[in-house]
Amino acid sequence: MTIRPILIHPDPRLKKVTAPVASIDDDLRRLADDMLETMYEAPGIGLAAPQVAVMRRVIVMDCQKDAEATPEPMVLINPEIIWSSEATSVYDEGCLSIPEQYAEVTRPAEVEVAWLGLDGKPQRARFDGLWATCVQHEIDHLDGKLFIDYLGPLKRQMITRKMQKLKREMARG
Repeated sequence: MTIRPILIHPDPRLKKVTAPVASIDDDLRRLADDMLETMYEAPGIGLAAPQVAVMRRVIVMDCQKDAEATPEPMVLINPEIIWSSEATSVYDEGCLSIPEQYAEVTRPAEVEVAWLGLDGKPQRARFDGLWATCVQHEIDHLDGKLFIDYLGPLKRQMITRKMQKLKREMARG
């Protein structure tokens, strides 16, 4: 497994809609393993393929934050929200592609998602709480949408400027 570099906003690849996965093969399984390792190392609770410069519809997540609990890694291929609750919840979201920046985002409190597992079999589950927020956030990445797109223009511009400055500092070493 390899820890892959995570793209930092603003990067045009983070704003592109990704292509569906046509077949599940060893390369895709290796990508999923790399994404999980990258997510855990960051550390984060979710990661979408475009964040590691792979423009395919793959996300990984593990919202089990209790250090004593068994990890619950999930790999979702071609995930699709098929139902959303009318009830909403607000979470203070962050993103591995927008480090050290957080903002409250309102999303449906519960969602039902359909996807393919690494075995190629269709799966479906209902998510709530942090899991619901995370899966929606990661699916947004597959559609070229970032959590800051839910914010007002001033806050979004302020965060984007901070990220541009961070990228300049990182380029200088």
